Order: sequence, then structure tokens, then C-alpha cells
Amino acid sequence: MCEQRPDVDAVAPSPTWVMHVDLDQFLVAVEVRRRPELAGLPVVVGGNGDPRRPRQVVASASYEARAFGIRSGMPLRQALRRCPDTVFLASDRSAYDAASLEVMAALRTLPATVEVWGWDEAFLGVAVDDPEAFAGDVKALVATATGLSCAVGIGETRLMAKTATGFAKPGGIARLTRRDWLATMGAKPVTSLWGIGARTATRLGELGIASVDDLARADHERLARVFGPRIGPHLRVLGLGGGTSPIVDEPHVARGRSKEETFTADIEDPGVIAAHVERLARAVTNDVVAEGRRVTHVAVKVRTASFFTRTKISKLPSPTVDPADVAATAIMVLGRFGELRPVRLLGVRVVLQMPP
Repeated sequence: MCEQRPDVDAVAPSPTWVMHVDLDQFLVAVEVRRRPELAGLPVVVGGNGDPRRPRQVVASASYEARAFGIRSGMPLRQALRRCPDTVFLASDRSAYDAASLEVMAALRTLPATVEVWGWDEAFLGVAVDDPEAFAGDVKALVATATGLSCAVGIGETRLMAKTATGFAKPGGIARLTRRDWLATMGAKPVTSLWGIGARTATRLGELGIASVDDLARADHERLARVFGPRIGPHLRVLGLGGGTSPIVDEPHVARGRSKEETFTADIEDPGVIAAHVERLARAVTNDVVAEGRRVTHVAVKVRTASFFTRTKISKLPSPTVDPADVAATAIMVLGRFGELRPVRLLGVRVVLQMPP
């Protein structure tokens, strides 16, 4: 009697999951890793670390600091008033770059496709039967290899996984699938969706679309007429939980780069304002050219003393690597603002030519 061999083709493959790995309080965690005595204390990273210097803001706050209402983007002086015992530290970009590389290298040892999205987050594409168990392995690996903690969101799409991470933080694991997407997210405002900001939400509101459920049920043809043939239908896909494009192992390629500066005292002299814009334009161009990128558009951001913020942009005649061309275009864009009130912040952003 011949032994029957199992039908390999009949064995169902493991389902494919998207996982979003998001490091907890990343900047603060890196600082605590090299200064363990800070563990458990209210810690803020931002600016040069001096909360008495005006116009510096919180880049990251420990969970202990957040308990006092301290949040990213808050002026350091306000953070000091909320919690005088806070430890303030200067930002150290090189340390965060190095720590991020450690984390991503550890993730690449896993049987997963790793798609890096920044210092402190990455998407994984994995085929497993028990995604929660795999997510637990991810957390353990990151902790062992780097001493840092992370939350892991599990989903069928990037949007579901990233949204799930919001329920998992800090340091937990959560899953969202199409089966429970609308039950969980349907009543929430459209701004709760990754990729929909206040301006888009306002335009959707004019169409009577306020919630995720409204967006999921919207007429895609109507959305296409209002937002365009590509963006309109994409918005409805977001309402349904996002698209299913595969995770890729190429690093995330930035579409732009910017530099901005908040001044300790408002500036009014047009010549001084122009000089700062030119300096910022040359600096950001030098950075991107060093990475082998070309500039296609130049934008200038101006924030006045009243916090009124405007941005204007112009396309270059052709992609360039010349800081002088970018600076000249930035000055031309600045001129389109007309007469400026006292200026609190200036910024220059360049849009980059994408690699072939």
C-alpha cells in the first residue's frame, strides 16, 4: 500500500498582515537610555534645552511630563510653568539618527519586509497565522537590541495598522481589520484618518461628510468631481480603511525638505528678512544636494508676530542643484508676500525630484 503524500498545494498560506511599529516617546527614550537616572521623571526635549530662551518649543515629552499637560509644539516656557521640575534637554539629531538605525537594523533581522517611514516608525509586511504573537516578538526584539520600547499596530492595510497603533500606545499591541474598521472608526471625525487634515476636512464638511462612516459611504464620482479624479476616490478608500498596496523594503524617500527659524525677537527690516530667507534656502539646498537630489519647487513660509502664517511656492524652470538658483527663487517668492508685518518665523521648503 502506497503512502499518500499530503497535497502541498492544498495547504492554505498564512495570511499577510501589515504591522506598524512606533517607538514610544522616541527622542526622550534615547536621552533616558544614555542617562538612566532620568527614568520616571518629567523630561522634555526641545531647542537648546533652555526653557527661558524665548520661542523654543517641545519636540518630545516623556509620559510623566505629558501628565502635566505638556505636549509637542508647546513653548518651552509654558512647559516650565506647567511643571517646574521638568528636566529640559537640547535636541541631539545625531543621537536620534544613530538610535533609529539600530532599531531598523534589528527589525530587518525578522522574517518580514521592512518599510522605514522615519526616525521612529516603520511598517512590516509579514505572513503569519498569529499576528499578535509576532508583534510580541517585535516588541521583545526592539527592547533587547536597543533598550527602547514600541507599540505595534496590526492591520490589513497601512492605514489600519497605523490607526491601531494609536490604540496600542504606549507599549502595547492592537489590531484593526475590515471586519471591525467601521464599528471602531465610523463615528470618528474624518480628521482621525491618517492623511486627512483640517483643510480637506473642511471641504468634505461642505459636502456633508463629517465622519469616517460618511466618507466610507460617499459617492466616489462626486468626490472625484470636487477633489479630482485621483484624490477624490482615494479619500473614499481611506474611509473604508485604506488601500492594499504591498509593503516595500525601499527606504521612504522624502518628497521635500525644509529649514525654518523662529527668531528671539521679531524682525521688520526687509533686507534682514531677505537675508534670512536666502541663508535658509542655501542651507536646505546644500543638504539635499549632498544626498544626490534635485530641487524642482521652492516655497517660503512666513509667520508674523500675530501668528498669522502664509506659504507661497514657485516651480523652477528646470530641476537644479545650484543653491544660488534656489536662493534667487526663494527671494522672488518672498517678494510675492508684499509688505510684511513684524516677522516671527521664516522657513524655506524645497520640493525634490523623485528618483526614477
